Amino acid sequence: MASVMTPPAASNVALPATQLLINNRWIDSASGRTFATVNPSTGEDICRISEADAPDVDKAVQAARAAFERGPWHKMAASERGRLLHRLADLIEKNADELARLESLDNGKPFSVAKAVDVAAMAGCYRYFAGWADKVHGKTIPIDGNFFCYTRHEPVGVVGQIIPWNFPMLMQAWKLGPGVGDWKHGRHETGGADSAQRASGRRADRRSRIP
Repeated sequence: MASVMTPPAASNVALPATQLLINNRWIDSASGRTFATVNPSTGEDICRISEADAPDVDKAVQAARAAFERGPWHKMAASERGRLLHRLADLIEKNADELARLESLDNGKPFSVAKAVDVAAMAGCYRYFAGWADKVHGKTIPIDGNFFCYTRHEPVGVVGQIIPWNFPMLMQAWKLGPGVGDWKHGRHETGGADSAQRASGRRADRRSRIP
């Protein structure tokens, strides 16, 4: 027996910024080029997103390096970093309907699945790493001889992150959760298929005041 699936959520959802978010500012790409992100249920363009190239990546890396070396985040108490990650999770849950509509529009999955699975898992992931923020520490290691042996966990620095199209909400949380919770500063790269939803997620990042 054939089944009829309901279409993804209607497109009457406010689309977020479509520029590049670099150094906490929305800017056009250096080249001015854009690419389309497509509604998979209709084949129509949802919007056009600024297309990052090497100069934009360099600018993002420089901003991340400056934040890593001189910004307030790595000097912040670990418990405060955890509190801010919990705040981000609160904002994700508060805006769950908007995020789920964008994910449904952009990714093609049913709204109910996007809200119950994608959005919920993203918030849960941030809460998980919020709990770890003040519990990441080194160890003392017993060894032969008159020595004191220990490990110390330190931030790596600037890293690049590439998020695929099929489960972007949780996958970006997998990267950004431990990154901001454990002092690392990242450059977040994404593909085209889920750009509208991710931009809305970045708005939630800004609302939580995470550098």
